[in-house]
Amino acid sequence: MHNADAQQWLVTGANGNLGRRFIATVLGSTQDRICAVVRSDRAAKQLAAIELTTEQNARLDMAVLDYTDQPALLEAAQGCTRALHLVGILKATKSATYAEAHEASAGVMAKVCDETSVEHLTYLSILGSSAASSNACLASKGRAEEILLSATTPTCVLRVPMVLGEGDYASGALLRRAAQARSFAFRPASLEQPIYAGDVITAVGQAATLKYAGGLDLAGAESLSRRELLQRAAQSMGQTTSVVGLPIALGYALAAVMQTLLANPPLTTAMLGVLDHDDAIDPAPALQALQMPALCSVDTTLTKLLAANANV
Repeated sequence: MHNADAQQWLVTGANGNLGRRFIATVLGSTQDRICAVVRSDRAAKQLAAIELTTEQNARLDMAVLDYTDQPALLEAAQGCTRALHLVGILKATKSATYAEAHEASAGVMAKVCDETSVEHLTYLSILGSSAASSNACLASKGRAEEILLSATTPTCVLRVPMVLGEGDYASGALLRRAAQARSFAFRPASLEQPIYAGDVITAVGQAATLKYAGGLDLAGAESLSRRELLQRAAQSMGQTTSVVGLPIALGYALAAVMQTLLANPPLTTAMLGVLDHDDAIDPAPALQALQMPALCSVDTTLTKLLAANANV
């Protein structure tokens, strides 16, 4: 069945948790087509593992290319009406720099959208991103935002905090830590405002439908300390956890040592700075701009995560 209103999406960085969820949601609830762009064959295999019907699978195309390869991305974008740019890294290494992952890919994406039939672009950024930030990651994301917002194609920049969704890494880590009688956290008073992955997907759809242009800060319904979040997660499991605070200065010292000694450190100072960012914003303006209903509460989100875990 061909639907005249069906859209064709270009999704870059499609193999991440949000990308895979977006693909499953869009193909399952609309007649839209998707061209999913990834950087490696390994990433393409992650997409192939998404549970789709034969009909849904027929509406999914895949392209393996470098996000800064303009001719290749231009070819992948042919016929697309909407774009979603999910490319980004939290941790930079010598072989994967913030400049290449964020600014360079954003520059190519902006040109490709302007030169094709793409009518709207959504970019997923991080709450707190700004070109003026002293944090290398947040500053780089901020510069990428500026590049994309200066494109001719109407662009919506969605800045989001910690995203929690069924089966993703952040959610699994949160539940594992909350299940322990004692959990450790750098600066447990740090504020988190987690948003449910399903709400992020809804926001992307609304931004495209409304062709919203501009930057929006979108976070969950409630801002709470890292300690409270861990305790709420434990409570949702019928347990309690004692949260032991570690000085953030210790975290930065460890990260600095690892950066010096390791080619691919598990933690960097910039990465820790992003994770330690205090998130406390009013989501109402973004919800109003995107004509979205109320967001999923923290407790409802935790219930969804636990139910998904129980089914694994």
